[in-house]
Amino acid sequence: MSTADQGPTRSRAATEETSGARRDRERPPSPEPLPHPVVDNHCHLDIADGDWVSTEDAIAAAAAVGVPRIVQIGCDLPGARWAVAAAAEHDALVAGVALHPNEAPRLAEAGRLEEALAEIEQLAGTHDKVRAVGETGLDRFRHAQSRTGDAGWAAQEESFRRHVDIAKRLGKTLVIHDREAHDDVLRIIDEEGAPERWVMHCFSGDEAFARQCLDRGAHLSFAGTVTFKNAAPLRNALAVTPRDRVLVETDAPFLTPTPYRGRPNASYLVPLIVRAMAEVLHTDLEELCRAIDANTEAAFGGSW
Repeated sequence: MSTADQGPTRSRAATEETSGARRDRERPPSPEPLPHPVVDNHCHLDIADGDWVSTEDAIAAAAAVGVPRIVQIGCDLPGARWAVAAAAEHDALVAGVALHPNEAPRLAEAGRLEEALAEIEQLAGTHDKVRAVGETGLDRFRHAQSRTGDAGWAAQEESFRRHVDIAKRLGKTLVIHDREAHDDVLRIIDEEGAPERWVMHCFSGDEAFARQCLDRGAHLSFAGTVTFKNAAPLRNALAVTPRDRVLVETDAPFLTPTPYRGRPNASYLVPLIVRAMAEVLHTDLEELCRAIDANTEAAFGGSW
């Protein structure tokens, strides 16, 4: 059995707090297929949520509803290794490799940040199916919870800067995680200089922040959060995003779109997000799908 077929390396319980109440973990039904294929440009097939399905089944379920390609993101060393192996095994996948911003303080404290960054660079530079360096970036929310103080934040910033450099030197797409750190993300992008291709993963800002990112050349990727009732500022940001800069993702198994919020997410639920996006943009669904498909190829360096 190959590494890519061994199933997930982590469970959702290990990465996200859960309430004491028992939630509905049944997988949502498959939605109506899209009229034109699109790419899920950010997924974590290595993180299980509820009953695990094989990588093959996850890919097949997505393809059946018009999502035949997926960018598998590894955001720690085990996940990055898994992403590379999975992409080598499955034609439908390409990989992104990085250290998540919340990994950086832990690795720095253990004295392992340098060696971890070296391995990320080696993975990104050695394997043709690694299209992205990410998700990297900054996370103020988890930083405040972790109580790692100034040293922890310094590690996040250093790791982010190093990932920007790796992406630029290797000609890879930079994928940015930004949680409650809008100004700091833009500051570092301005100081380091953005690579040719960069994506704001799970865009979480408002219209003004969207314009700032777009002015710097970013693609904005929208997830299931755009369907949430309290996400009016996010929908306003989508509304001002040019058709040639918009992407879609699941961030599965997280951020399941309405009406299944709280249940396990997967790439086969992308059609729910795209249909919601088409409503916000007052545009034809097939035209939006074609735009997203073309944009993803432009953002991630071509077809696969």
